[in-house]
Amino acid sequence: MTTEDEPDVTFTSTVRADEITFSEVPETSVDFPGDIDDRSTSGSDRTNLPNPVRPHVTYHDIQVDYRIEAYLDQADRTDS
Repeated sequence: MTTEDEPDVTFTSTVRADEITFSEVPETSVDFPGDIDDRSTSGSDRTNLPNPVRPHVTYHDIQVDYRIEAYLDQADRTDS
């Protein structure tokens, strides 16, 4: 059960690579159909990886820490 100040959904992920090369600049998006709150957010902290990346450039020793926080419509919530 969440309190009013805590997001209903929290997702965190960390990706690391010794090296990575993109053949093209990726298009990404995050969408929550049940999300109705302006506090909902997503974003990343990047190490050795610019935003946006450039195609055909090799980046070394990268890390991406990604976080999503979403607040849902009360009708969509099922608290246990």
